[in-house]
Amino acid sequence: MRDYHRPMALFAIVIALLLEQVRPLAPGNPAAAGLLRWVRAVGRNVDAGGLHHGWLAWTLAVGVPTLATIGVHGLLIWLGGWPLALLWAVLVLYLTLGFRQFSHHFTGIRDALETGDEERASELLARWQQVDASALPRSEIVRHVIEYSVLAAHRHVFGVLVWFCLLAMMGLGPAGAVFYRNADFVRRYWDHKARATDHPASPALCQTADQAWWVIDWLPVRMTALGFAIVGSFEDAIDVWRNHAARFADANDGVLLAATAGAMGVRLGGAAV
Repeated sequence: MRDYHRPMALFAIVIALLLEQVRPLAPGNPAAAGLLRWVRAVGRNVDAGGLHHGWLAWTLAVGVPTLATIGVHGLLIWLGGWPLALLWAVLVLYLTLGFRQFSHHFTGIRDALETGDEERASELLARWQQVDASALPRSEIVRHVIEYSVLAAHRHVFGVLVWFCLLAMMGLGPAGAVFYRNADFVRRYWDHKARATDHPASPALCQTADQAWWVIDWLPVRMTALGFAIVGSFEDAIDVWRNHAARFADANDGVLLAATAGAMGVRLGGAAV
């Protein structure tokens, strides 16, 4: 990598993951709160209902934090070289990736199922995904937990690392991690705001965020799917990927879930909650 050696990027990833395991970020941390305020302000001030307004809002919401990350990286390289750049990369990765951001949901549901408390498991699933899971049988709870966990692992860890490495190879430091996580957050937040009664997001804004996210996640989701296929049953994963990915509502998610189903030998894509 141009600005610091490949081992430095690897060190940044390892250190950030270790820090996240020792001290996971709280949901309402200052970085997340600041991003929320920024995205909310952009949506309210730029979203006028037109498709070009949607693209402008998305560019500002995602592009400004990404460019700021690149700027800080370049400044630190100029001031102190790779040691300061390494610290910056660790901080950015610590804020943008980590299993602990979602693993406690999976652990709680797993423990409830192991003790036979299916009611508790469905309550935890409903709280995690903000859905009604009260009527789901045990098999469907397990299926949905696998699906949500696979998608969460991809979006919180593997997808972040793919974009981090891509832009780091271009000498842009940890900007890829910010770019990927912000694109995901913007999509989810504006989809949520579209159902709000107070300043709802326009359909054009949601369409823009969804289209941009599909393009951004196209390569990472396939790399994650290939990784799952390699560690599982490779032939079955590729077979299910080729023949069943299109059956899922989201094309990118379908690739990942189909490959995971084949690699693990399970059936995913059960009844919707």
